[in-house]
Amino acid sequence: MGHIVKTAPVRCPWCVGDSLYERYHDREWGRPQRSSQKLFEALILDGAQAGLSWITILRRRENYRAAFDGMDPEKIAAYTPKDVERLLLDGRIIRNRRKIESAVTNARAYLALSEKEGSFSKWLWGFVDGEPIINRFKTMAEVPSSTELSERISGELKRRGFSFVGPTIVYAFMQAEGLVNDHLTDCFCYGR
Repeated sequence: MGHIVKTAPVRCPWCVGDSLYERYHDREWGRPQRSSQKLFEALILDGAQAGLSWITILRRRENYRAAFDGMDPEKIAAYTPKDVERLLLDGRIIRNRRKIESAVTNARAYLALSEKEGSFSKWLWGFVDGEPIINRFKTMAEVPSSTELSERISGELKRRGFSFVGPTIVYAFMQAEGLVNDHLTDCFCYGR
């Protein structure tokens, strides 16, 4: 009798070897996110990630949720300098003053944009006509770090008062939240 050998699914190579990273890749990364609240959280976390690896932030995501009032934009927008000082002492998160202050600034910008546009999600998804851009990359070397579209969204976010939203951060955000599908074509998540 032959033995059935169970092989691991083929994944995008950036996540392979860490179970948390693999779960995140398999269940979240690249799946279209339509919740304005979750998109806000992702934008804040992507800004916190600037200059660091995403796994560093992913491992602290629950800590960020606890430290930042469940990532509630209305609560974060009301933060005072005293709250910033409290967060600078919180060892559960990345203690970078500019990134913490950016979260407060971005919460205020998010609320203003949402009030003007009706929905952050609707506004953001409008850049891709409501449907993910499906790329067909075979290797990581083909995947860009930014695109003309991420530059355009970055510029619009900055114009509306957001910070830590450069084109590279915005493109990583677009990939993670499913505005673009950048799973490699041989990844088992590609066609999902």
